[in-house]
Amino acid sequence: MYRFLLTPRWWGINLFVVLAIPFCVFMGTWQLGRFEDRVQSHEQATKQPDPSTRAAEPLDELLPVDKVTSGRPAVATGTYADQFLVPGRELDDRRGFYVLTLLRTEGGKALPVVRGWLPGTAGSVPVPAAPQGEITVTGDLQASENIHSNGVNARGGLPEGQLGMISAASLVNLVDYDVYDAWITLPEAEAGGAAGPDDALKPVPATAPQGSGLDLKAFQNLGYTGEWFVFAGFVLFMWFRLVRREAETARDVALGLVPEGGEPGVGGAGEVSGASGDGGAAKDGGADGAAEAAGGAKAGGAGEAAGGAVVEVGAGAGAVEAGGGAEASGGAVQGPQGSKTAGTSHGS
Repeated sequence: MYRFLLTPRWWGINLFVVLAIPFCVFMGTWQLGRFEDRVQSHEQATKQPDPSTRAAEPLDELLPVDKVTSGRPAVATGTYADQFLVPGRELDDRRGFYVLTLLRTEGGKALPVVRGWLPGTAGSVPVPAAPQGEITVTGDLQASENIHSNGVNARGGLPEGQLGMISAASLVNLVDYDVYDAWITLPEAEAGGAAGPDDALKPVPATAPQGSGLDLKAFQNLGYTGEWFVFAGFVLFMWFRLVRREAETARDVALGLVPEGGEPGVGGAGEVSGASGDGGAAKDGGADGAAEAAGGAKAGGAGEAAGGAVVEVGAGAGAVEAGGGAEASGGAVQGPQGSKTAGTSHGS
């Protein structure tokens, strides 16, 4: 019955199932691993002390930036050089922009320093001037932004002097010196340089490194895990359903209920027993009388055909002779005095 599984058509179906199920399980397991990594990173981050409370260390000792060094206070010495505005940044539910100034260190490499945040539109608000001469800054270390970071403008087309993403890759095309693949944000506002309270730069708080918290992306990984396992179960369910339907069709063909290549109910199924000429009907010659079917009752009597048996041709019982009628053997006729007589009569 299951020989159809060896046909070329089913070889293709079986191959697809054999490849699809392990692939879905692998992808679900991988997504689950990503979720568990995020949970573990979140637990480790909660157990560690606040990075900003640690003692400041030289910048070069904290590079490259990772989940451990992100947020740690870093110290660098140099002079401020080029300055850029980073529009589209929010602070305390207000829209504004960052003021980013490059600090040229003694080695010639520049460190991007976010001196603070101002409300309004970049380019239309006066910006406090950066301190002059050699200075030493201490700020919270941050990794370079990417297109998935909050507030990043990856579309480009910004006016001159503005920057959509704080990263070495975007700054290296705007200046002619090397830039650190990191940046710092000053935890306190700079003294002086502002005309009034509204013009003072507000400190930008450091953000947690990506992938270290239970954010929306972490729960997306968990959702994808469930989807991949559901896909694997669906593939297996559909395979069993197709096999069952094919087996039922093969069984119906073998029983003659469905002709080969036909549809159910066509050419063989549903014939009524006794309707064909083999079931015992009128003999040739045309009978004037009528033979009563098994299980029929004679008017005024209680004679029933025994067991509803089918009368066979040539047996002599229940046959209708030409020009006369005969009752099926096994019936009983109630007489006038209530006595029963043999239920076999002959037509005149």
